[in-house]
Amino acid sequence: MGIQLMLLAALFVAASNLCMRKSIDAGGSSKAFLAIQLFIVFLVAILLNPVRTGKYEWSSCMAGFGLSGGIVLGAMMAALGKSVEKGPPGLSFAMLSSATVMPAIIMAFIFGSSFGYVYHWWNGLGSLIVVAGLFWAGWETTQRSQQMKKWLFFGCAAFLLHAIFLVFMQWRALFINFPGENGLFLSFDVDDAINQWFMPMVFLAASFMQMVSYASSEKKLPKKKEYLFGVLGGIVNGVGTFFMIYATEVSNSWEHATIFPIFSVALIIFCNLWGQWLYREKVNWRASALCLAGILIATLDWPRLLK
Repeated sequence: MGIQLMLLAALFVAASNLCMRKSIDAGGSSKAFLAIQLFIVFLVAILLNPVRTGKYEWSSCMAGFGLSGGIVLGAMMAALGKSVEKGPPGLSFAMLSSATVMPAIIMAFIFGSSFGYVYHWWNGLGSLIVVAGLFWAGWETTQRSQQMKKWLFFGCAAFLLHAIFLVFMQWRALFINFPGENGLFLSFDVDDAINQWFMPMVFLAASFMQMVSYASSEKKLPKKKEYLFGVLGGIVNGVGTFFMIYATEVSNSWEHATIFPIFSVALIIFCNLWGQWLYREKVNWRASALCLAGILIATLDWPRLLK
């Protein structure tokens, strides 16, 4: 059940990414789309967290922590938007999804095995394979025009910021599993760590950043199609988020070790498919397959799967 839900989540998130491209094609900017989309996701996050669980207790500390994460998310989405504006969307989203291999390295380096983050040789091998696949696809793409080099800059920025955001989310998980012991100048008890306002605050900060960025640069109201695709993108992204959260709740022990790698792989495939079918994007499927193999090698919990 968990795997099927994650595949649905990837499908809806891929549809959200397509909405971004459609909004840009309609003459809009990524800033307007992201401002609208992220605000809609903020509203959906309220429904999925405090409203769905019935837990409305407020934690100023965790809300502030969520706002900090939202700043990173907002910067990442801005870089992603520029990447989609300047280059192939399928490869842009593939680069973003490939960042899932990085948190294992960073968390193991910072916190180590005492907090459950052990880095094995296959994690490093998979990460190297992902980097090789991205380099292969990116090198082939950037040879086509000078504009593609700008795309590569924003794509790499989105990759790095996504890795930082994922590390931030895993750091928050430590507050739940190791309350009062996780160091790095912060400590939350379990009640604060599981506060349901964390995710809404993440998306509130990210949407506010995009609103300010759009208002300061465009100085005009978004077009009707920007509203349309922004709202639609926010809804399908919110639905994808719901399926993702639900998958973590109903997955069994075997599925729990596979659902996030499967989500990343499925998302790359879905985005490449609409990029090729709708935009005649020249997808380097061999490079993409190399990235997919690297993600599976680096992120799957092999000892648990082989038991």
